[in-house]
Amino acid sequence: MDTTTSTAVSSIERFMASELAGDIEFLTARTRALGSARANKALENLGLKVRSYSVLSLACSGLAPTQRELAEFLSLDPSQIVPLVDQLEERGMVERQADPQDRRSKVITSTTAGRQLYKKARAATTAGEAITMANLNPDEQKTLRNLLSRIAFSD
Repeated sequence: MDTTTSTAVSSIERFMASELAGDIEFLTARTRALGSARANKALENLGLKVRSYSVLSLACSGLAPTQRELAEFLSLDPSQIVPLVDQLEERGMVERQADPQDRRSKVITSTTAGRQLYKKARAATTAGEAITMANLNPDEQKTLRNLLSRIAFSD
């Protein structure tokens, strides 16, 4: 083990007894940061990051989300969604189409190439999630998923 890793491990162990280490907001932020880093690394070879993957996933869902709906669901500012959709559209992964319910609005749909890319990206993120969840048994994983969903979608 190199000195950097050894120092990092001892620092983490050293702070485990701190009040912060038991704070829910800190734990969720740390978990999110670690998960996003792992997912970004897994998606790197596909030219995606967590945010662009999220947009592609919803475009492939068949739900035909609007950019505003994407922003709301992903907890991003609408101005952050535009470049994500632009990038995916430039790559031929998604298309903007007129919203049949509001012609002033556009829905985001996937292309065939987008669905193929999503399939690969989903496999990569699923593999990363398995690593993240490795310390939990299947029942604990299900419980965690349910609890996080209740928190994330309580508004």
